[in-house]
Amino acid sequence: MTETFSLKAELRETGTKSAVKLRENGRTPAVIYGHKQEPVAVSIETSDLLKAMHSGNRLFDLEFDGKSETLLLKDMQYDHYQRDVIHVDLMRVDMDEKASVTVPVVLKGTAKGIAEGGMVDVHLDHIDVECPVVSIPEYFEVLIKDLGLNDYITVGNIELPRGASLITDSESVVVNCHEVTVAPEPEEGEELEEEAVEPEVITEKKPEDEEEQK
Repeated sequence: MTETFSLKAELRETGTKSAVKLRENGRTPAVIYGHKQEPVAVSIETSDLLKAMHSGNRLFDLEFDGKSETLLLKDMQYDHYQRDVIHVDLMRVDMDEKASVTVPVVLKGTAKGIAEGGMVDVHLDHIDVECPVVSIPEYFEVLIKDLGLNDYITVGNIELPRGASLITDSESVVVNCHEVTVAPEPEEGEELEEEAVEPEVITEKKPEDEEEQK
């Protein structure tokens, strides 16, 4: 069962200038929405938010304006360096409902196909699922140690939490191991480039009367 992380928030003013000032003061702007209620703009202490995010939790008990709500971390916006979180979206949820979420995929192990001369290609680093909010995983672990040459693992091979269903196509390939193809070297004496062809020298034909005068 997914645990919730308690955080405190404060109501905030909307607008770019207000958001910039909040970030300068160590707070992250956020918006709360869902359950057919009006969105609420709040801010959260950035250090507390990062600590909660790094714990792997998606659910938060957020205290603000004299009340507490259970919220799902739905989306995060980063700066243009993709380094700092500058805004988060928090969705209201009930513990007995499902939510559509994006869950990271983490590969574990070394594919045996590498020792056979293969190379591993990762096609998906996350998958979308509909899952009970109490069972949302931090990530999906995919074991690849038995992945041999020309083997692959699809989304449908990933074990889901009870009550969860796939949104991503089950036939989509997550990871595969393929043979490394090397371009053949030219045989000895074989020229890689066409030989340069000497241009034909064209001499100007002299008039017949000039030939006769010689």
